[in-house]
Amino acid sequence: MSGISSSVMVHTPNHPKIEPSILNKMKQEFTYWYPFDLRVSGKDLIQNHLTFSIFNHTAIMAKHHWPRGFRCNGHIMLNSEKMSKSTGNFRTLRQSIDEFSADATRFSLADAGDGVDDANFVFETANSAILRLTKEIAWIEEVLAAEASLRTGPPSTYSDRVFENEINIAVLTTKKNYEKCMFREALKTGCYDLQAARDEYRLSCGSGGMNRDLVWRFIDVQTRLITPICPHYAEHVWRELLRKDGLVVNAGWPTADSPDETLKAANKYLQDSIVLMRKLLQKQIMGSKKSNKKGAPAATLTEEKITGLIYVNEQFDGWKAECLNILKSKFDRNTGTFAPDGEILEALQKSSAGQDANFKKVQKLCMPFLRFKKEEAIAIGVQALNLKLPFGEIEVLQENSDLIKRQIGLELVEILSANDHDARAKAGSFSSLLDQNPPSPGQPTAIFLLSNR
Repeated sequence: MSGISSSVMVHTPNHPKIEPSILNKMKQEFTYWYPFDLRVSGKDLIQNHLTFSIFNHTAIMAKHHWPRGFRCNGHIMLNSEKMSKSTGNFRTLRQSIDEFSADATRFSLADAGDGVDDANFVFETANSAILRLTKEIAWIEEVLAAEASLRTGPPSTYSDRVFENEINIAVLTTKKNYEKCMFREALKTGCYDLQAARDEYRLSCGSGGMNRDLVWRFIDVQTRLITPICPHYAEHVWRELLRKDGLVVNAGWPTADSPDETLKAANKYLQDSIVLMRKLLQKQIMGSKKSNKKGAPAATLTEEKITGLIYVNEQFDGWKAECLNILKSKFDRNTGTFAPDGEILEALQKSSAGQDANFKKVQKLCMPFLRFKKEEAIAIGVQALNLKLPFGEIEVLQENSDLIKRQIGLELVEILSANDHDARAKAGSFSSLLDQNPPSPGQPTAIFLLSNR
């Protein structure tokens, strides 16, 4: 390395033939650009100049000036076909902007794919982006015009807490996705998932209405999260609708509290339970009557009032509890693996369930349950082997009984313990259904009763 290069890159004493002021400017210019944060190039260049770029930097520069990151991407396809001028399957950037707009083009490019697989720019996605962004602007204008009708005060309801938690999750996960240059995932978490959480919140609030502070936070956060992908849309919302000062690109990333994973799990349980109850209702009462609309309330399908008795068993017991305790004792948390199946089966045979006279009959039920719980524990962790869920199922369902009634079309709903004899008696002659389809943690059972209007 020459004396001048050493002075600039390694900060050795100034070169005697160059004025210190000039050399200092050269040093400032070098330290401004190095180390560079990211270099992006096609996957076909990994084996040549991208690799040699690493070699050259490590050979010449000190470690603190080495590149901080490289990003490789695939080629781009157009509507799932290779771009080719000869076939006419081709678009220039200018043509795409003229046809779809800059933001819709950027939206579709972000949605085209992550990683080194070939990205797929789809015209339908670009057109859908135009509709999605336009629809979102219309919703924001509508909700801000009717701001006085929104519920005031701090977030207080179950739906408020869930929505606030979903916003926090979106902020943190989208930040991680952007930092990893996973733009498709960032679009999913910062736009699709966040808007889906908003739609679920609107539905959950019912006649009580949405909380004003949460609505404002949602609009603010969503605008900031989508700014890197759709800056023109974001600036319009920021300046014209939210009336904020300055540019959204200078507003910074939104802050967020740590997500409440238990609350997230409880809400998933609630939504899954509603889907399950709708299926049970269709099976028990509707019979062959099919809804023309997916998820239509039962009230639109029958002339009678419907009472829903939802039975919950919050803790595994009997042979299921034995199986879970055995699996927990045979699970290695460090490696996330279980002991051999033979060792687990031997432990089951030695357990109280294994000593039962009807063990051979029970064993046929144990094996698929063990297999299911093993797969679940490997996927999400040892908490899958707990005897209870980390939240109170009865409490969650009771707090959201109005939502359940609206979603399924019930006149009345009662949340009951399957272990309560008096509660089981409310089902009358239908109580046998609890034996045919017994509830378990995470899997409630519902019995529906009809009465004339």
